[in-house]
Amino acid sequence: AENTLKRFWKTVGIDIRNDGIAVTLDKRALKTPSGNTLLLPKEKRLAATAIANEWENQEIFLKQHALPMTSITARAIDAFRDEATREQVQATLLNYLDTDTICFHHDDPPPLVELQQKHWEPLLEWVRATYGVEVKVFDSVLLHSQPEQTKKVLGNVIAQMDPWEMAAMERATYVTKSFLIALALVKRHLTVEQAALAAQVEVESQIQRWGEVEDS
Repeated sequence: AENTLKRFWKTVGIDIRNDGIAVTLDKRALKTPSGNTLLLPKEKRLAATAIANEWENQEIFLKQHALPMTSITARAIDAFRDEATREQVQATLLNYLDTDTICFHHDDPPPLVELQQKHWEPLLEWVRATYGVEVKVFDSVLLHSQPEQTKKVLGNVIAQMDPWEMAAMERATYVTKSFLIALALVKRHLTVEQAALAAQVEVESQIQRWGEVEDS
């Protein structure tokens, strides 16, 4: 359960400094969990605005799940300037390639096949064309893996990401269970909405087949 910390600030602001942009609560800059100032590069004004909106929209109680941009930014600052952490996360993310959601296709039922063709096939073609790699498609999750050359090429792609991209890549991969959806999102080939649709293909197929069941 989340901590029930009450809102303790009255105003949220954006402070443009010589070394970047800080989001402030009652004129005091936000800090990361490690105690660093939550300072964004000046070119990330839109991200700073999104973070400020997250804090402004907190009402009575502080809800951690409603602070995704704050969390990703803090992760970028605290973790991904450390090379050992970067290498560990890169290896973990690459492991998702062998079990990537969009690489496991079914030939039935028809609604699922249609959604796979609509949301997954164009994405697979984009990866192949953009990075010149082979991406295999399987019909089961048993004992399959992507080519080592593919892993090497895509590993080099994420190794060149800056801390902000790495933090977004990590979060998107964990949420979607797909390295390739996350990569397309970070590289701005997909919008957030398109990435969500691609990640929910199997769920959407079940809804089309059986109808949506409300939580009890």
